[in-house]
Amino acid sequence: MDQNFMKEKKVLPLVLSMSLPMMLSMLINSLYNIIDSMFVARVGEKALTAISLVYPLQTLVTSISVGFGVGISAAVAFFLGMGEHKKADQSASEGLFLSIVHGVLMSVLLTAILPSFLRLFTTDKEIYQMGITYGSWVLSFSLVISVYIAYEKIYQSLGNMIVPTLCLAAGCLTNIVLDPILIFGIGPIPRMEVKGAAIATVIGQIVPLVMYLVWHKKKGLGVSIHIKDMKPDPAICGRLYAVGIPSSLTLGMPSLLITLLNKIAGAFSSVYVLVLGVYFKLQTFLYLPASGIVQGMRPILSFNYGAGEKKRMKQILSVCTGLIFGILTVGTALFLLLPEPIMGMFSKDGVTIREGAAALRIISLGFVVSGISVVASGALEALGEGIPSFIISLLRYLVLIVASIGSRIFGITGVWGAFPVAEVLTAAVSAGIFTARYRACLKRL
Repeated sequence: MDQNFMKEKKVLPLVLSMSLPMMLSMLINSLYNIIDSMFVARVGEKALTAISLVYPLQTLVTSISVGFGVGISAAVAFFLGMGEHKKADQSASEGLFLSIVHGVLMSVLLTAILPSFLRLFTTDKEIYQMGITYGSWVLSFSLVISVYIAYEKIYQSLGNMIVPTLCLAAGCLTNIVLDPILIFGIGPIPRMEVKGAAIATVIGQIVPLVMYLVWHKKKGLGVSIHIKDMKPDPAICGRLYAVGIPSSLTLGMPSLLITLLNKIAGAFSSVYVLVLGVYFKLQTFLYLPASGIVQGMRPILSFNYGAGEKKRMKQILSVCTGLIFGILTVGTALFLLLPEPIMGMFSKDGVTIREGAAALRIISLGFVVSGISVVASGALEALGEGIPSFIISLLRYLVLIVASIGSRIFGITGVWGAFPVAEVLTAAVSAGIFTARYRACLKRL
């Protein structure tokens, strides 16, 4: 497949053609997460709380898989931009092999620590048991997630966004259809409640993997996957992990962030743990379209960096920044104007809706400015600058410091206010880091 269109096609149409399919699939994925929560909420608030407690571990699996996948994508696109097709093949092969290894390790380790993890956050036996039931299923299939995401990132590195979109959409739609059937039961299928939600999730993850394997078998990838190329090469592995580790840490930090914030908010009331769980699912719905832009940007920027196209790199960054700011502005307006109806989708309890609406209004004040750090982090990963990208994301831990201090002064309002304060501070610092590293990258060309 000829990837020269990534340095020849007009920037805005190119970015949109690369990003829109991913935005669509990621929006479907976000919609699934929200619908899944709505179905589980009909079982009871304890069920939704149990799933919210497992959610950080699920996020960790996805974060590690996507983070390393970003390393694969950046390496493949960079070598293709340089015209080094053999190294691109090696990067894809080694990346797929290492993703299998990561998946096996996560399946074993996270399933083993699940009981101890849940005991940290609840003493309610019913919530604990539902958490064990749900978590045991979804975490046992971490290998499936790791491998299908590796395929997704390889296709994206080649500028092929249609295949990943179709595969992810098929998985999400499968999940949405199966949720009510397995949770509430229909015909000969018994009511399984939380277990049914977990099984629907697992099947929804198997579907895209099967589709990728079939597509690879029948149509090929665009790069060659060979067993002989899976033998680790220090230089290739170094490049994969140089971006993959910081990116995984960056994406995995929300898991720890959610966990610690649950601890802070839970000290006031279990209602706030539920509110945080709902918010982070809603946040996914908002930020994944922005992430779709970043995912479309990465292979284009990596390719043009490898090809030495400085002027085009600047155009790509400008277009993507404008698009992301637009998405986050719309999200801010929705959270400010419609917080009660949004919370009402997840709970019928008046207190939960009132407290959740207050949280959404405050937290949303930091959405637009966060676009600066979102673009900076994604662009640095595309340029192979994994560590600076990680530093930018690490700054988001400021929310914990601010939340800890704010909660003692302003109560739960201080926790919600920590989000926009941290985003403003992160944006200011990330702008400086990005400018310095971007100029250094350009000097190498």
